[in-house]
Amino acid sequence: MNNIPKIKLGLVAVSRDCFPAPLAVNRRRALVKAYAMKYDAEDIYECPITIVESETDMVKALDDVKAHGCNALCVYLGNFGPEISETLLARHFDGPVMFCAAAEESQDRLMESGRGDAYCGMLNASYNLALRNTRAYIPDYPVGDAGDCADMIHDFLPVARVKYGLEHLKIISFGPRPANFLACNAPIKQLYNLGVEIEEESELDLYEAFLKHEGDQRIASVSDDMAREMGYRSDQKPDMLARLAQYELTLLDWVNDHRGYREFVALTTKCWPAFQDMFRFVPCYVNSRLMRQGIPVSCEVDIYGTLSEYIGLCVSQQEVTLLDINNSVPKDMYRESIEGKFDYRHTDTFMGFHCGNTCSTRVVNPHLSYQRIMASTHPKEWCDGTIEGDIMPGDITFYRLQSTADNKLRAYVAQGEVLPVATRSFGGIGVFAIEEMGRFYRNVLIGKNYPHHGAVAFGHYGRELFAAFRYLGLAAGEVDYNHPKNLPYPGENPFA
Repeated sequence: MNNIPKIKLGLVAVSRDCFPAPLAVNRRRALVKAYAMKYDAEDIYECPITIVESETDMVKALDDVKAHGCNALCVYLGNFGPEISETLLARHFDGPVMFCAAAEESQDRLMESGRGDAYCGMLNASYNLALRNTRAYIPDYPVGDAGDCADMIHDFLPVARVKYGLEHLKIISFGPRPANFLACNAPIKQLYNLGVEIEEESELDLYEAFLKHEGDQRIASVSDDMAREMGYRSDQKPDMLARLAQYELTLLDWVNDHRGYREFVALTTKCWPAFQDMFRFVPCYVNSRLMRQGIPVSCEVDIYGTLSEYIGLCVSQQEVTLLDINNSVPKDMYRESIEGKFDYRHTDTFMGFHCGNTCSTRVVNPHLSYQRIMASTHPKEWCDGTIEGDIMPGDITFYRLQSTADNKLRAYVAQGEVLPVATRSFGGIGVFAIEEMGRFYRNVLIGKNYPHHGAVAFGHYGRELFAAFRYLGLAAGEVDYNHPKNLPYPGENPFA
């Protein structure tokens, strides 16, 4: 995954001048030692400059962490801390910033030389951050001993990857959206507010670039790689694989030629109905292959879909997918394969589906096929290129970040699982189960006008995604989740 940030975090200890500076220094050293024992020591850089109440110290520390290649920062209150210079450091650092604070070590060290009062200093730090309109990540409980703070820093890394990644991301969109598909409406103002750059192109531009790649000498190598992935002989489906390889090279070259000054790139393309008429295949399998290389490619010009995929990529550091929250589980399938075997009601279950964009590594018995829906309006041979199979059972997180029609950012996060139940269907599809999904479906997905596409991370990443969305600036109540039975949604019918 070379399309997501590698975070190097600068650790800067701060000290109030009426407290002994060695207290903060020794606690910083203990934190670095604790981190190296539990995690990768290369994640953090220990800044040797301890900021006492001095703007000059702040500038020196800022220059030092920049000189050592740090793209994220932890302001560590080794004692009460200097509220002005520590928040100036956060304001002037160009990257994600977190604050945490040292707990007292022992009842035997509560006299003036051993007590740090960082529990108190954290309150002043948060107040001063607000005064300076400076956003920083503060853990759920930001005060702890060396081991606790090491965990806090490690928990911050996926959040920092999201923040840094979006501020250096370009989304390249090939559109316009298919007709009658306003569900993927994408007000772009909020992309700019997040720091994301957007390049909107025509599918004619993409088609022209594709034609120019005809006869590209690299096609044979990419075709062979596709054949190996799918378990084909080199002489099986050579024409289809060659066209898909030509398209993959077209997208990769476009990324390299159009990334501009941005470090990271995500794509979204129009994939029907004219796509089949002109390209004579469907792009689903190629989309899955680019995801395996760390480049999300969402379907149907879903700009906030590919943004959501990229966020999940940064958090999990592994491939994600984008699925329709698609169809209900038939009652006979529920009775036969779920009821009594899993602790889910029928309304907790649904099927997540897309035509065939989920990576082969996340699909049971993956195989190339044709897009059956498009084949109802196009010749079947023009619709080759999906990757079919049931999605592998296991933990998942369904989530999405979306700019609503009134240009406000909202998000949802819900943890659940893919059940080991045969779907008896087509495309990339799975039987999903999320606790209280029925109420979540009605009160959040429908009630707050989310589109039918949702991103899926393979594993439980709700804590990290929720924290990332809050750090991106979404206020309380703007990050939704599936409420348990005893917690009604605002406006939920209490008699239902």
